[in-house]
Amino acid sequence: MLGIGMVMIFSASSNRTYVSFGDPYYYLKTQVVWIALGAVALLFTMNFDYWRLRRLATPIFVFSIVLLIAVLIPGLGRGVHGARRWIGIGSRGVQPSEFEKLALTIFLASLLSQPGRARSFRYGVLPVVAIAGLIFLLILAQPDLGTAVACALIIAAMLFVAGANLWHMAGLALASVPVLYLAIFSAEYRKQRFLAFLNPWADPLDTGFHIIQSLYALGSGGLFGLGLGQGRQKFYYLPEQHTDFIFAVLGEELGFVGTVAVVLLFGIIAWRGYRVAARAPDGFGCLLAAGITSMIVLQAAVNVGVVTASIPITGIPLPLVSFGGSSLLFSMAGLGILLNISRHQVA
Repeated sequence: MLGIGMVMIFSASSNRTYVSFGDPYYYLKTQVVWIALGAVALLFTMNFDYWRLRRLATPIFVFSIVLLIAVLIPGLGRGVHGARRWIGIGSRGVQPSEFEKLALTIFLASLLSQPGRARSFRYGVLPVVAIAGLIFLLILAQPDLGTAVACALIIAAMLFVAGANLWHMAGLALASVPVLYLAIFSAEYRKQRFLAFLNPWADPLDTGFHIIQSLYALGSGGLFGLGLGQGRQKFYYLPEQHTDFIFAVLGEELGFVGTVAVVLLFGIIAWRGYRVAARAPDGFGCLLAAGITSMIVLQAAVNVGVVTASIPITGIPLPLVSFGGSSLLFSMAGLGILLNISRHQVA
């Protein structure tokens, strides 16, 4: 997956980085650095006994909330394209919301693995709803609705795996509809994105541009693609071609066969990850493995859904493939935890 990502990042970005920085390898070299850091994180978490995370779950989660608040403080958080989502110096930084996904997964695994918690509305579901509301508001303030939705999906998956009452979950799903409606229509740009999803051809040169160019790329690829490096939509047609829409570039250059191969690889991650969860020796390990697997697989499903115009644009990268340091770093750290749990699985 990382190899496919590096090849596609170079193919998708080399022309633009040559024009902008005089270096066609600019994004590729940056991605290699993040992969190296991710490998260190993976090796560390793979060899750090996962049950120790249970004692550290609350401090890790509190720290993640502090970072989400810090990113909103002028002078600490960095703004890019009108969004304040990064903490760092100069052009380098990390995205606290990406760390939040992993911290949230660890915290919920610790909370919901306590006997009777998941089935209790008062002591299980309500605290989770309060946590979800806090995270949703902090991330939405950045603003980043896509990541807020991703956190909500992780919470829903972990509640389901923990054995929460299905009626409770149905009630939460219904209650979330007006919240999501307000989140979408409270900001004009999110409203226009949603309306463009319903009919991109109503405004093909502005709000519908992303979706239309993505479909052009996928359609042009056909069965086997135009060939690696031969895609045309990346030449100043397809926006965010090396990040959120890299799957469209992959589809244009490697065709239906290439996209199916990547989807199957995510399917293998899902199969192996949930298998580790099913064989974990304790409830905490089970929920942690299921949460990490869901964190990666659900984000991949959302990204593919956006690129294929199946769901509205949300701004979520394709895990392990898209360019992006924070997403890659914490995804690899999570996979290290998953590998650690697999060492202790029972038959």
